Amino acid sequence: MGNLAEQPTEQSTLAETDCPLRQFAQVRATTEAICAPLQTEDHVIQSMPDVSPPKWHLAHVSWFFEAFLLKPFLSGYRPLDPAYDHLFNSYYETHGTPFPRASRGLISRPGVADVYRFRQHVDQAMGELLSNLPARHAAEILRRVELGLQHEQQHQELLLMDIKHILAQNPLQPAYRTDLRKAPKLSSEALQWHHYHGGIHSIGHGGEGFAFDCETPRHRQFVEDYQLASRPVSNRDYLSFMVDGGYARSELWLSDGWAHIRQHGWNAPLYWSRHEDTWHEMTLGGPRPLDLDAPVCHISFYEADAYARWAGARLPTEAEWELAACNQQPEGNFLESDHLQPVAAESGEGPSQLFGDVWEWTASAYRPYPGFRPLEGSLGEYNGKFMSGQMVLRGGCCATPQRHIRATYRNFFQPAMRWQFAGLRLAREF
Repeated sequence: MGNLAEQPTEQSTLAETDCPLRQFAQVRATTEAICAPLQTEDHVIQSMPDVSPPKWHLAHVSWFFEAFLLKPFLSGYRPLDPAYDHLFNSYYETHGTPFPRASRGLISRPGVADVYRFRQHVDQAMGELLSNLPARHAAEILRRVELGLQHEQQHQELLLMDIKHILAQNPLQPAYRTDLRKAPKLSSEALQWHHYHGGIHSIGHGGEGFAFDCETPRHRQFVEDYQLASRPVSNRDYLSFMVDGGYARSELWLSDGWAHIRQHGWNAPLYWSRHEDTWHEMTLGGPRPLDLDAPVCHISFYEADAYARWAGARLPTEAEWELAACNQQPEGNFLESDHLQPVAAESGEGPSQLFGDVWEWTASAYRPYPGFRPLEGSLGEYNGKFMSGQMVLRGGCCATPQRHIRATYRNFFQPAMRWQFAGLRLAREF
């Protein structure tokens, strides 16, 4: 059950399948497969305010279907426990009163078994709804089901991020799984540069298939000529920055970043530790010697920006990144690869590893595209309300479901965050 490579991967959009119930069951099963290796106690820990206990994730994604599908559309639906509407509401102020995020670890009841019963209750009711769609609301129901499944896939990645952070706080350094697929023994290629011509280009989602509202509308944007690195920055590259005093040179850092690393004592990426003369990193497979050829991971925007400045380059804008990626298939090291860790990859004709392995920080603030309109009602809170104080990342990572990603996908985090699987790729003018 815990081996994600053995889980169903047919997660096409609802528009591509005549069996929404089958897709629903597949996505829900993957979430439970992610949690299968956990002990009961692992489900309830909140290791920092940004981390949610795995139990909360399991309940919240079920709450989403209950709140936005079952209550409005399934006649006679009765919640398993009305109190769950408050406990597992994340941030939907127009729906009700969300339980404080930083206090999710205080919810010892309902227990883990109760949460799984809640999931079963919701799954059974969703089966009834999807097996007998009311014709009047069928289109809206399918639209919300797809959004709910995409939302659950986001939480599959968040689960792995949070599980890793939870286990990393334990001095025993326990492994989440000991049967993860081993990384290929490859050497990272020498850094090369790919050239892209500027001009007026269109970016953003404007075609068929699912996209979040923040990826729209498709619009024109002027881009200067630029170059993009052939691969992400590797651990070996990043060590050179560290050896050269990268964390001690204020001239390399944005003011906020310099204040943050001094306040928190950062001198290496998250999960790195040094034993004698060898660097190790905590992984979901437990502590391992640092793979020098794998992309550097778990760095903040501030660290990515400082490294780029040290390297005589910069971070790409999200428009530059999307133009480079728009003609590539989203293939790479994703959740289904079952590494759950960035790995070195063979080089290709274009930039390699644009998809998978690590989310790549961009120089772009997470702001609305020209003409952006959020979804109507409570679902409009999904993305638009967070368009302040965050930076955009692109490309997905080793914990992202492969069918969840596309070239227009905009992830976003605050610039100091680094528990997500985040790295960087360099850009420059030519």
